[in-house]
Amino acid sequence: MPAAPVQDTDIARIFRAEYGRAVSVLVRAFGDIDLAEDAVQDAFTEAVRRWPAAGLPPSPAGWIITTARNRAIDRLRREATRDGRHAEAARLHQAGQDPAEEEPVPDERLRLIFTCCHPALGTAAQVALTLRLLGGLSTAEIAHSFLVPEPTMAQRLVRAKGKIRDAQIPYRVPSEAELPSRLGAVLAVLYLIFNEGYAASSGDQLIRAGLCAEAIRLGRLLAQLMPDEPEVTGLLALMLLAESRRAARTTPGGDLVLLADQDRSRWDGQLIAEGQALVRRCLRRGRPGPYQIQAAINAVHSDAPDAAATDWAQIVALYDQLLTVSPSPVVALHRAVAVAEVHGPAAALALVDGLDLTGYYLFHAIRGHLLRQLGRTAEAAAAYRDALDRAGNAAERAFLRGRLQELSPGR
Repeated sequence: MPAAPVQDTDIARIFRAEYGRAVSVLVRAFGDIDLAEDAVQDAFTEAVRRWPAAGLPPSPAGWIITTARNRAIDRLRREATRDGRHAEAARLHQAGQDPAEEEPVPDERLRLIFTCCHPALGTAAQVALTLRLLGGLSTAEIAHSFLVPEPTMAQRLVRAKGKIRDAQIPYRVPSEAELPSRLGAVLAVLYLIFNEGYAASSGDQLIRAGLCAEAIRLGRLLAQLMPDEPEVTGLLALMLLAESRRAARTTPGGDLVLLADQDRSRWDGQLIAEGQALVRRCLRRGRPGPYQIQAAINAVHSDAPDAAATDWAQIVALYDQLLTVSPSPVVALHRAVAVAEVHGPAAALALVDGLDLTGYYLFHAIRGHLLRQLGRTAEAAAAYRDALDRAGNAAERAFLRGRLQELSPGR
């Protein structure tokens, strides 16, 4: 029986699933980010050329890693005549076959996150670089996460790689004593990987389930590694509670469903129970942080049997606490949504209009929603159009077009 034909979508799926692990393995073996990325990209280019005719290999991930390792070794051997790296290539090839030593961080991808989150780099550069290497996110997707233009993010990535190379920052696992100092950036990486999966910044689908699953997997590993860090527990709880709603967030056709309209019988009760248990564990510790507070907000949502039963006053109080420990315009924007439920859309709109978030599509979408509630139809339509101009995800764009059609049914 002939093998099923391999489509570009199959290779794209494998790229999303395996890119981070392949880069992690090669960075550890060769100690060179650019070499690792180039070799993995070359391997996937070769896969695009070969697999449609030859079919998928028995282990696509193993094929990619082996092909990438061989490409990296070939490149080092070609350069050996100039700088004497032939012997190093042979040694690294052998090292790549040897079993790994016991180390504080037991997973290749989690290990690379800690390695990239070196204190010599600024936090933004640490997070951006690790998102590029681990999540396989494009520069545009990372720029969206940071709310900066794509060229700005491209420059940050180049500078981060250059600093690692020029400062000869070692590619090693930090000691257990060093792990806590890198924790903030590591948590930020996992949070942004999950967010990109939860609401993709581009593409046809709202949700990239593979990224969500990978962030949760790494979050579980991190919680096992650092069980006494409440923010680790908080982030895991936050991801589990958000993930519990995944099945209800879109229609069978892929259309976006707002939280208030979701069929809560489709929420995952097991994930909710696990997430709420973790939130209660955080509360007992009495050391609140941003991820724990966000998890508590999601726990309040998960407690309500329907949207009308949501304790919005408690959510506003939690956002007040979040603004105290982690002030940001995005947090203030989400707080305004809760304020609208307690004090009405006019009070919320006054808060939203005081925020400097004009480049963020959700700012305009929320303004449109509030203006619509206030009966200011023309202004609401203008806000939805501004949101549509900035939204990159097809599901979000379709939702916004639907809102515009509702406001102007004849157009």
